[in-house]
Amino acid sequence: MKISLGRQSILLLGVNGLFALAGALSGTFLNVFLWKSRPDYAMLGWFTISQQLAIGLTFWLAGKWVKEHNKMNALRLGTGLSGVFYMLVLWTGARAVDWIWPLGLLLGCALGLFWLAFNVVYFEVTDRDNRDLFNGWVGLLGSMTGIIGPWFSGFVISRMADNTGYRLIFTVSLVIYIIAVVFSFFLKKRKVSGTYRWSEPVLQLSASQSPWRPLAMGLFAQGVREGVFAFLIALLVYLATAQEYKLGQFSLITSAVALVCYWAAGKWFKPNYRSKGMLTGSILLLLVLLPLLWKVNYGTLLFMGIGSAAAMPLYILPMISAGFDMMGTSGENVEKRVELVVLRELCLMTGRLFGLIIFLIAVINAPSQQVLIWLIILLGTFPLIGWIFMRKLLIQTASEDSNAAV
Repeated sequence: MKISLGRQSILLLGVNGLFALAGALSGTFLNVFLWKSRPDYAMLGWFTISQQLAIGLTFWLAGKWVKEHNKMNALRLGTGLSGVFYMLVLWTGARAVDWIWPLGLLLGCALGLFWLAFNVVYFEVTDRDNRDLFNGWVGLLGSMTGIIGPWFSGFVISRMADNTGYRLIFTVSLVIYIIAVVFSFFLKKRKVSGTYRWSEPVLQLSASQSPWRPLAMGLFAQGVREGVFAFLIALLVYLATAQEYKLGQFSLITSAVALVCYWAAGKWFKPNYRSKGMLTGSILLLLVLLPLLWKVNYGTLLFMGIGSAAAMPLYILPMISAGFDMMGTSGENVEKRVELVVLRELCLMTGRLFGLIIFLIAVINAPSQQVLIWLIILLGTFPLIGWIFMRKLLIQTASEDSNAAV
């Protein structure tokens, strides 16, 4: 039977694509912009921590709104606040580094609102059969925007004096966020049901034999790596080359590789491959980091970027699909989908904060490149740790999918 996506799924992909494009244009260079104003690793660490705290709190607090009221308005508000964030960055300019915490909290709230609503609607417009396909398309669009956005931004920024290029790119992102808000009105208002349970994440993890426990550990491990890698790798590329254009080129190449790999994963990746796929991806994500121990330059960073882009679909798609499949295992879980999405994000946030705290300890005590590379290697082992916790769950969900197919 041919697996396809419905009209609402395609519209949701469109909104996500616009949101990703705006983020790709400016997000890749946001930390470089801040670094050029104040070259301080700890400052960037605190900026990222403020975002993660706001994301987690927004998921938990806004869960009531999304479950009991109009979740589409949460999606629109998150998109709109992202635009407001870049408007404030434009207004403050180089003084943005003096407002790290307020700006980080604002961006975190924006991201939290968008991704909470997106993940809930995503669950509602997909099912077990087409979820891997949808995830593949999300990765595909993310890679396409990753190809276009950073390369274009790097090209523009490198050819304009001072911060003029940054201001132009931030303005373009602001406009795209506005377009995304308009586009979101074509999505149908989703039905609401039930009452939001504030303590559900704790109850799920405290229940004996809860399948959410291994998933929570897997998500925590994912967060440990991505919390630091999300900003540090791009910064290292810039520091190694001192050229925004090179950073854009780096993103173009790695995103092109990711595009092909996500397309292939969306087409051929099946539930019964999840455990082996995640193990393979985890090992590869670690191995591609090892050349950095020899030398840190554009070549070794590009090798790491290409390898990570190729391996990431193998690692991340089983994580995403298994988690959302668990939300649909029973009518009770479907009813709790908002709370379970919140639980998922809180696990990721906890992991990201853990990784960022390790990063801050490292850079405050000895902010050398060698320390950073060993930190990257250490954090790069966490996907493998996540697989160790999740392997039985992945095999179990694959078996359930096979039985359902029969």
